[in-house]
Amino acid sequence: MLARYSRPEMVSLWSPQARLRRWRDVELAALDGMVRAGIAPAEALAECQARAGDFDDADVRRIDEIERVTRHDVIAFLTFLEERIGPAARWLHFGMTSSDVLDTALGLVLRDAADLLLQGVEGAMAAVERRAFEFKRTPMMGRSHGIHAEPMSFGHKLALWYDELGRGRERLLHARKTIAVGKMSGAVGTFAHLPPAVEEHACLVLGLEPAPASSQIVQRDRHAEYFQVLALLGSSIEKFATEIRHLQRTEVREVEEPFSAGQKGSSAMPHKRNPILSENLSGLARMLRGYSVAALENVALWHERDISHSSVERMVAPDATTVLDFMLYRFTGLIDALRVYPERMRANLDLLGGVVNSQRLLLELARRGVDRQKAYVLVQRNAMRTYEEGVDFKTALLSDPELTRVLSREDVEACFSPDYHLRHVDEIFQRVFGRSS
Repeated sequence: MLARYSRPEMVSLWSPQARLRRWRDVELAALDGMVRAGIAPAEALAECQARAGDFDDADVRRIDEIERVTRHDVIAFLTFLEERIGPAARWLHFGMTSSDVLDTALGLVLRDAADLLLQGVEGAMAAVERRAFEFKRTPMMGRSHGIHAEPMSFGHKLALWYDELGRGRERLLHARKTIAVGKMSGAVGTFAHLPPAVEEHACLVLGLEPAPASSQIVQRDRHAEYFQVLALLGSSIEKFATEIRHLQRTEVREVEEPFSAGQKGSSAMPHKRNPILSENLSGLARMLRGYSVAALENVALWHERDISHSSVERMVAPDATTVLDFMLYRFTGLIDALRVYPERMRANLDLLGGVVNSQRLLLELARRGVDRQKAYVLVQRNAMRTYEEGVDFKTALLSDPELTRVLSREDVEACFSPDYHLRHVDEIFQRVFGRSS
């Protein structure tokens, strides 16, 4: 995790101390289940709970020192607990395998990471909603293929983003449920040494669901789904960031990232104000997609388990959650402070002399009884004069006798109002936000 792209709230979940706390909690929850099942003595649980304690930097160093000998992180952890607790620690990990601890603890941290990410999504949605209503009726040019299409409002564009973030939130909620599972079914998932009741109780204590069936591990399709959802959310943010980058281009300049006092855009060109926040978001989204592919590769393991997924998850799990958390925070701040230039939007609407109203002219001719294909030719040939001769579209239309035999000057001029294209914006907002004002 690079500090440049990290927030302390998420990083703290992945610290060595937090990892050891989760392992301790899993071991103690399992031992509690064993006591309830009559497998372990209550005195051992009480002593382990009293003496397990917390973990500081010195404890991390001691466990690392043990691991250099054992070459096994869970055994090093258990050895340390035996040193700290004494004889009662022999009941910890009784009948368990390492993955019972590791996978259950991973379910805990990915669940908690999902909660932080959900807060981030909701913050981003709130920012987008506020700006959407601010610019609900601000007309701008809608584009397809990068070319002027028909007018829309900037608020409508933001409503699209809000709706997409909402779908991302629902996917993340589902992924949270999918990943928040634990297992204590032993070396191949048969509960050979501990009954299912121990797993059920431990998961209840930890706030997880027991995996209905497991091998030595929780099945990795769950984790693949989780990281796919993170990648998809990141791709949505990249989509929004790419739009901001396009709209900030000098020739367009309808929106602009905030540019603070003292900020520099270029070491060579003092005039530059570059969309660096959006470009950063685009780059980070690429990383998330890479992590999701690695998670997919982890689904197919040998038999009941191999270790090929382990090294991948040590990197992917903290990095992916931290990257998306940072992206959501950065995107929210970007939307909150985004500079919007309605006058540039209006200027770009008029850039081609009104040709963007061509479909309205086409439909009006059809309504007046002109064959659609003939109407298309009538409108298109006048629109092409705007491109090729620089003639104002309305002027071209009014100088076409074949067209003016059907439409009067007043009819033509009525087809050039941007308000026509915004007349259903309240209904769209009602659908998306549940309110229109």
